[in-house]
Amino acid sequence: MIVNSVHLDGFRNYENETIELSPGINVITGENAQGKTNLLESVYLLSCGHGFRTRFDNELISFDRDHARITGKVFSKEREQNIDIRLNRGARKQILCNNVKKNSSELSEVLHVVLFCPDDLNMIKDGAKARRRFMDMAISQLRPSYAALISEYTRLYEHKKRILLDWHEKPSLLNALDDFSDGMCRCSAKIIRYRAAFSKRLSETAASIHSEFSGSGEELLITYETVSTVKDPFASASDIYYDIIEHQKAHREAELASGNILTGIHKDDLVININGANARLYASQGQTRTAALSLKMAEREISLQDTNEYPVLLLDDVLSELDSKRQEFVLNRIGGGQTLITCCEDAQIKMRTDGKVITVSGGKVTEA
Repeated sequence: MIVNSVHLDGFRNYENETIELSPGINVITGENAQGKTNLLESVYLLSCGHGFRTRFDNELISFDRDHARITGKVFSKEREQNIDIRLNRGARKQILCNNVKKNSSELSEVLHVVLFCPDDLNMIKDGAKARRRFMDMAISQLRPSYAALISEYTRLYEHKKRILLDWHEKPSLLNALDDFSDGMCRCSAKIIRYRAAFSKRLSETAASIHSEFSGSGEELLITYETVSTVKDPFASASDIYYDIIEHQKAHREAELASGNILTGIHKDDLVININGANARLYASQGQTRTAALSLKMAEREISLQDTNEYPVLLLDDVLSELDSKRQEFVLNRIGGGQTLITCCEDAQIKMRTDGKVITVSGGKVTEA
């Protein structure tokens, strides 16, 4: 998969710019706060319909504009394709692919990306939410139906949460509680199967990458944790559903008393162990960064296995956060597909990657 060009009109700090990209390595350089990450975010947007630094489309539109447009010319599935995203204040965004209307989740059928930003270096040490987000984004690109399941689960969760908070003042709300609980259990069962399958592949792929990366034969193991009553996350959705129902029944009164939702996949986690020890608790800073890099590189490999095409790799100011050994490991593994790297200095990386240099200043682009 290759993004040949991106046109930005009113996106972030870009007034009207067209950026031609190399099919190999693109080094995006410039001073801080000039728009380097904004350019990466626009490519990310083409793959999933939303930014990676905000949940709100209005924040993607230039301050002095009421609309923005992001268009990309993409080579995917052995043909040229066009993605056109239009954002308008106070209105729903419009997404067109080859002049056909699409929703956000359908964009992944055209373009896959793997994003690695400084926040991801903390993924191992952060709480479970960071690892769930990593897992959800990766699976959503590979399985668009999964994104729809996550949206449905979120909808059901919000409704149930409101009932648990308000039922004391309006007891009639309890009439709908069991229906929302049942819907969440059914949705959870399907999501668990997706997550279990992905975590198994991730563990197998990341283990070999991590062993090579660490240089000391460290063993990386990733296991998936979900609702405690689930006996086998690889079982059929109906079997998992009944396991979750058991958990739901046992916690119903506690949910009513606490106002909190205690059953479902919203507390799932990926437990990451290095040489048998929980990395979140015991890994050194170097081990933490090595594990995080291994997970991201494994995501890239899994995408290649599923699509027979490398996803576009987006590296947002990551190299400056790594020591020379880890920099070299990353740079040695990014061949074969398209990569966009942001950095403040281009000379050294230009020599190390032989990539195309794109300089950004105040939302204006100069290509070398």
